[in-house]
Amino acid sequence: MTPRLTAAFWVQAYLRRLQQEGIPAFLTAKGDETAGSVMVKLSTLDGRAELYQRVLDGDGERRWSVLSAGVDADVDAAVSRQRHFDPDLWVIEVEDRAGRHLLDTSGLDV
Repeated sequence: MTPRLTAAFWVQAYLRRLQQEGIPAFLTAKGDETAGSVMVKLSTLDGRAELYQRVLDGDGERRWSVLSAGVDADVDAAVSRQRHFDPDLWVIEVEDRAGRHLLDTSGLDV
């Protein structure tokens, strides 16, 4: 079994990777340092957004999946609901008109 990175370590690596690509991103909610879940909100700056969450697929592999998509305010409401149920949740907001989030990039799938 592959050792898991702490949530804080993964978040910092992800933010640095986005910064290297010139993609603005902001930590909007800090969760548990070691085991908090992470959600990524992608805003395309046109009033629309998508919310990504890590899930286990049918093969037991972890992958990113869209939890919510649509009007920015609706996605924000989905984030609020999730934060209500999970106060240890990390939330990162990525802003990119081209819709880049880099979640499918090698090295970020750990």
